[in-house]
Amino acid sequence: MKPIHTDYSKQQGAHYVPAMEHNGVLYISGQLSKDPKTGRIPTGGIKAEAEQALANLELVLKARGLQREDVIFCRVYTPDVAYWDEINAVYAQFFGDHKPARAIVPTNALHFGCLVEIEAMAAIGEGK
Repeated sequence: MKPIHTDYSKQQGAHYVPAMEHNGVLYISGQLSKDPKTGRIPTGGIKAEAEQALANLELVLKARGLQREDVIFCRVYTPDVAYWDEINAVYAQFFGDHKPARAIVPTNALHFGCLVEIEAMAAIGEGK
């Protein structure tokens, strides 16, 4: 197993890594809708938060040299299933023609008051 870090993860005191590589798969920890530079949740509601969580996901992918198209599965957490349509629209724009497997899970409140958290798995191709 190989842990993957970002510039921001090394500053955190939490007991996890942004991603762990194992047997050709990158397992990406839940990415909240919080800006890693400022520590703030973006203003603008659910769409802005979904965009931020996906940007954080991409930050982890890039730390391992991967792209959006390498994602094979996402699990999206949100405190209210009523946000599904707006999250789906942002998600579809982010991934374009690529359609990873996905689950959207309605939860109770998320950490820091975030409205979106996304975990994922990505395939690590030969030579990467």
